[in-house]
Amino acid sequence: MTQQGVRWTADQVLALAPDAASRKAGSKLGAAGPWSEAGSSDEGTVWGLCKGSGSKPYQTVVDIADTAGPAYKCSCPSRKFPCKHALGLLLLWAGEDGAVPAVQGPAPDWAEEWLAGRRKRTEEKRAGAAAGAPAAADPEAARRRAERRAERISLGAAELEQRLTDLLRTGLASAEQAGYGLWEETAARMVDAQAPGLAARARELGAIPSSGPGWPVRLLEECALLHLLDQAWLRRERLPDDLAATVRSRIGLPASADGPPLRDHWLVLAQYDTTDPKLTTRRIWLYGTESGRTSLLLSYGAAGRAPEVALPMGLALDAEVSAFPGAGQFRAALGEQFAAPSPMTGRPRGVATTQAAVRYGEALRLDPWLDSVPVTLDRVVPTPDGDSWQLADADADLALPLTPTARSRPGLWRLVALSGGAPVKVFGELGHRGFTPLTAWPEGTGEPVSLC
Repeated sequence: MTQQGVRWTADQVLALAPDAASRKAGSKLGAAGPWSEAGSSDEGTVWGLCKGSGSKPYQTVVDIADTAGPAYKCSCPSRKFPCKHALGLLLLWAGEDGAVPAVQGPAPDWAEEWLAGRRKRTEEKRAGAAAGAPAAADPEAARRRAERRAERISLGAAELEQRLTDLLRTGLASAEQAGYGLWEETAARMVDAQAPGLAARARELGAIPSSGPGWPVRLLEECALLHLLDQAWLRRERLPDDLAATVRSRIGLPASADGPPLRDHWLVLAQYDTTDPKLTTRRIWLYGTESGRTSLLLSYGAAGRAPEVALPMGLALDAEVSAFPGAGQFRAALGEQFAAPSPMTGRPRGVATTQAAVRYGEALRLDPWLDSVPVTLDRVVPTPDGDSWQLADADADLALPLTPTARSRPGLWRLVALSGGAPVKVFGELGHRGFTPLTAWPEGTGEPVSLC
């Protein structure tokens, strides 16, 4: 894409895939064989015809310059976005071997028709936003609904407190005997109380007794955090505004990004998905090169479908970001983008392992229920530690252990290979279980490597 100067890498393309099967199928289509009439434009459009099993080839077009993330259109019957043909086309384009030439002139009619429709809908959306939001609903009715929900949550929190008290009175061994059933029922009660945050934490308690040696200590720790959240909700009027907002978000009450928009040159440090039977959650970490701020974009997709927002690691955005309320919160919403995403040219500022640990401690003071904080480590070396691994500080006799999740990922071996025993810069998430590497850079110059 001439506008961006440098085409995407194969890793950035495959990061868009909704699942492993799509990555595999898309990779097979990343060669010139099945493609014809492929081309790209200076405006960030890539198109091509892909031979399939039918008599007519599939018409595939991708709008890479869309400020909301890549958009796709394919005439195949797949319900995945992007489909394997869109992934294959982008891989072909990323190869820079002339298989997708730059075309001086309009795209084919079928591609132009889709692009024109997209541009029209975008303009209509902007016009609607400029005209102002519709009149707000009855504020008094909204206040009454909020009060009724708060009352239900308070009743649910009081019931949860009683269950925690019963557990401690009968002994933690009773949790092992009860199994998942007790906590699944408790979680269902919290859902009825309209407190999804409490429900999720109650459900997690059910898995701890089967989590291996030392589970009673872990169960007690999690019960204490759940008790703290209960009590914070029941006494929320006495809390500082920022902490009260954090408690509301941990309970599961919806909130909107009301912080002032911050325009910056944002580096996309990592993108990865987590899934459960009902939902796919996408996490995108951004770093502002001028502000030094790290922000988290969250987006969701129904089970089996990737979230719409896609910003592969290694891109950079000239955009505004607005923070969600709450003390120590990293979540933000992506606002207006002033140009199409471009390749990352800088790196985030890093810290030593001791500073990283201090940063995590300070974050816990603001939000005791925080699982982890984003951290970029400077000059660390991946080294074995018995049956485990750690990131050793190259300039001090200190190290951070890797989490069990990190040790089971293929990204660990990519990190070891990138390092080769030499220091590297690593971005990831630091929590009480250790450090999870997400992206790494070699010393000196070199492209970022995804570890997700």
